[in-house]
Amino acid sequence: MNTTIDLLKTRRSAPVPTLAGPGPTAAELETLLTIGSRVPDHGKLTPFRFIVFEGEGQRRAENIIAEVFTAAHPEADEEQLRVERKRQAFLAPTVIAVVSRAGPHVKIPEWEQVMTAGAVCMNLIIAANAMGFATAWLTGWYAYDRKVLERFGLTPGEKIAGFVHIGRNPNPRDDRPRPALADIVTRFGA
Repeated sequence: MNTTIDLLKTRRSAPVPTLAGPGPTAAELETLLTIGSRVPDHGKLTPFRFIVFEGEGQRRAENIIAEVFTAAHPEADEEQLRVERKRQAFLAPTVIAVVSRAGPHVKIPEWEQVMTAGAVCMNLIIAANAMGFATAWLTGWYAYDRKVLERFGLTPGEKIAGFVHIGRNPNPRDDRPRPALADIVTRFGA
């Protein structure tokens, strides 16, 4: 069987706390971003962009998230803040935010542009898995919080399609149950 098919039949997300280093090298990251950007794009609008979080950039992102959380929840005590910071932490060696820049267009529906950003996330995941990395595609409250997004450099019309966490998972878990095709497939006219 084709190795691409084997990969797609067996890929699964890894829990973010299990994603350890080393992450992608600079050359591997460039390859991932190049493959990530090779998606169906009706009208060639490129309705997406990337933000790469590594090292100190991840610590800065965690601090932004914690500051916004604290401002929204002034009653939170140190333990709640610690739990929130840990839950939202960018624990994987590399995290790539896929930013959707979908917007009104005379010919290309906005929904198609949003789907392009989703395809970017999936391409990143498949490419990273093919390179031997484990991945997780997550969002979280901060992916929708305009105060966080503004501090991450997003414009008012931009949204996070997903944070793709990339690292090594030395102890992958068993696969989860997948839907039976009989439950999700219909045949038109049958």
